[in-house]
Amino acid sequence: MFALQQDEAPRRAPAIWRTMLNIDRGLVNLVGRLTVTGSVPRELRGKPLLMAANHIGVFDAFVLMAACKRIGINPRFMLAGGILDAPVIGPALKVSGHLRVDRAKAATAIGQFAEAAEALRTTREPIVVYPEGRISHDPGLWPERGKTGAARLALAAGVPVIPISQWGAHEAVYWGTETVNGPADLLPLAKSGLSAPLRRPRFKVHFGTPVDLSDVEPERPGAGVRAHAKIMQAITDGMLPLRRHEPIRPRFHDPTRPTDTVSPWKPQR
Repeated sequence: MFALQQDEAPRRAPAIWRTMLNIDRGLVNLVGRLTVTGSVPRELRGKPLLMAANHIGVFDAFVLMAACKRIGINPRFMLAGGILDAPVIGPALKVSGHLRVDRAKAATAIGQFAEAAEALRTTREPIVVYPEGRISHDPGLWPERGKTGAARLALAAGVPVIPISQWGAHEAVYWGTETVNGPADLLPLAKSGLSAPLRRPRFKVHFGTPVDLSDVEPERPGAGVRAHAKIMQAITDGMLPLRRHEPIRPRFHDPTRPTDTVSPWKPQR
């Protein structure tokens, strides 16, 4: 991992990460059509920043990377340890400076939280997180309840939060299965992914205005919960215009995605 002190001049992202972002942009353009609205305010660029996005599919991280590249930023992600430990891609992501998240051990999680807060305070590249922690299981694909970790991290580091709302990436590749036990588990992903360039789904990403957390006192009990609610509501509000023709359920049906939870954030109709 790399971190920049506040009095240092901004430096470019590692060459391997810039290369991966350029390859990703070509992949996203091949698979579908990307529309980006909003941006990161000029006054927040080159400063510590947390960006929180909704999670709608296995392809949406690629779409987020391309959207960030389009508005001229090179994001870092908070990634599960399993991804960073994977052969080939894992070492490349580690060199690129992404942050590790392991939830298995409480002691490890506490230490990583402190490291992540320090990294967030001292870096000048925005860090992207998924507050939900997994792809939404809500039937309408509205954001799940999520976890307060991202909100608590923003409060601990004292940094602004930009909500990112996205729609359409769920049409590129099926959800698949929770665990992969053999080639048969990958078949739905392969079929849907290979047909995506023919279907040309439209990917929509919106960078919202910074979430106002000025009335949340970090030291008061429940601060993380209140900040989390504000962030999730901002993400949901940003989704409304992106999916105005699909307000109840997605038109695209993914038979593999579980639909066993109900979003507390979705608009009441």
